[in-house]
Amino acid sequence: MNDHLQSIEKIVRESIFVLYKIKYCPELDFQYTKKEHIGDITLVLFSLSKKLQKPIEKIGNDIGNYVQNQLKGLIQFSIIRGFLNFIFEDDYYIYLLKEMLNTNFYDLKYTPKKIMVEYSSPNTNKPLHLGHIRNSLIGASIAKILKMVGHEIIRTQIINDRGIHICKSMIAWKKFGKGKTPDSAKMKGDHFVGKYYSLFDKIYCQEIQELSKKKHSKENYNSILNQARELLKKWESGDSEIRNTWRIMNQWVYNGFKDTYKKLGINFDKIEYESDIYKTGKEIVKKGLKKGIFFQKKDGSIWIDLSKEGFDQKLLLRSDQTSVYITQDIGTAVERFKKYNIDQIIYIVGKEQDYHFQVLFHILKRLGYTWVNKLFHLSYEMVYLPSGIMKSREGNVVDADSIILEMSSIAKKNFSKKFIKKEEDKQSYEILGLGALKYFFLKIDPRKKIIFNPEKSIDFKGKTGTYIQYTYSRIRSLELKFFNLCSLLNYHWSNIKFDIHEKNMIKVLQKYPLILKKSAIQLNPSLIANYIYEVSKTFNHLYQNKRLIDPLNVIHSNICMNIIHITGNVLKSGMNLLGIKMLDRI
Repeated sequence: MNDHLQSIEKIVRESIFVLYKIKYCPELDFQYTKKEHIGDITLVLFSLSKKLQKPIEKIGNDIGNYVQNQLKGLIQFSIIRGFLNFIFEDDYYIYLLKEMLNTNFYDLKYTPKKIMVEYSSPNTNKPLHLGHIRNSLIGASIAKILKMVGHEIIRTQIINDRGIHICKSMIAWKKFGKGKTPDSAKMKGDHFVGKYYSLFDKIYCQEIQELSKKKHSKENYNSILNQARELLKKWESGDSEIRNTWRIMNQWVYNGFKDTYKKLGINFDKIEYESDIYKTGKEIVKKGLKKGIFFQKKDGSIWIDLSKEGFDQKLLLRSDQTSVYITQDIGTAVERFKKYNIDQIIYIVGKEQDYHFQVLFHILKRLGYTWVNKLFHLSYEMVYLPSGIMKSREGNVVDADSIILEMSSIAKKNFSKKFIKKEEDKQSYEILGLGALKYFFLKIDPRKKIIFNPEKSIDFKGKTGTYIQYTYSRIRSLELKFFNLCSLLNYHWSNIKFDIHEKNMIKVLQKYPLILKKSAIQLNPSLIANYIYEVSKTFNHLYQNKRLIDPLNVIHSNICMNIIHITGNVLKSGMNLLGIKMLDRI
């Protein structure tokens, strides 16, 4: 990390090592000093006192004196009931501003790791939906944040391109498609295939109802589900006709996914396919059976008993020897560590799969893989509509393409007459619409539920991406106005006095590296999203309370322009980490 930008935090950590010989320090709790107390930044001492087993007053004085000596009187300190308040002198604000003008402001240097981030990973039987959007945005943002702090990142998705769910779409298309294609139906490929997956469900439900009325035996009835199962067995045996149909239909879906990802600005370094890996998982399971790690039931199916770990028995291979999801995940994890020599895998997968990953990690541990502790499941909560949870069978799933189009339409409806310049209309609406969508999803901690209302997510007021984009546009407009009226001057930094609004702006800006660090450690883009809103709100307060461009006081206007320029850069950098584009003019 830069040795200067987070001077107080760095020096506090250094002081704990020097004074108490503690090499590992717990995450320090810094916050703004409460309004009723004098100070600028506060270190909460309670957890430190517990860790160091020393009185709060002594710790506060020891650390405060150490920091004060290191910064040569640029700060003062006071201790109030377990809170160490640091008070910035005027010269310290000048020091901070000069450091933030340094090109190393964003340069956070960690011990680099090679980290694979897996996200999106859809099935090839239907289009991407609102849940996939949250997944993809979280994954893409985390990958950018980790790269920003110096790690080598492999962005990957594994396409669930085989299995019973794929065969359901295939059998429905073979029986009822009549040779139609996405082109002939004038549909996007993923939507076209998804239509037949839904048709399968509809037909199967009808069959169940008919069977219950007629009281036929399900075992003797060749249901559409049994036909799909038969199709899967033929696929796994390498049937050329089935494989050809599978390749054609999957390509329709891939083409559709590619278009959606392009709209969202989502990219991957590697794309893996279950169809290339599932055999590896099967071989590992069969070897595990021979070693007695797994057991086989009378029907030929292979299982693992995880009751000692607090779980149930888990199916690994069906009686017909076809594999299940977890079989493929075993093979995928093993192959990744062999192929890429990675330090960590982060799985971005919804909360409903918590049990799946707990079981997966226990299976890999039983198999003796020592790298299992390098696997991490980032579990995120579900997306809800105002009407409730999305459910495919109830027909209230919002597909990604529809919501992207809707967001652009809302932007056009809300802002066409007031802000956007005509020659840039379409692109600007798309940037504003997508920016609002992405910010709404990423400002909320991944572990919390989202209730998504498109109309409320896009507004120039409130905690929205649009508000931040407009703030950025205002900053760039101010800079242009300044250069038209004034010229940059060489000036001495001595005797410069900042008012309270400028000090608040500098205080907020100097937190950026700390926020980046926390966001990377916690794998939480919402920390950056909420910080960027704080930057925007603080700037707008400055804008409303101070004359930023004063031709009669060009020196101070130059100082203000430095603060403003840094603010714009921080906004653009932070929003880029969220995958959000900015507009220089709105």
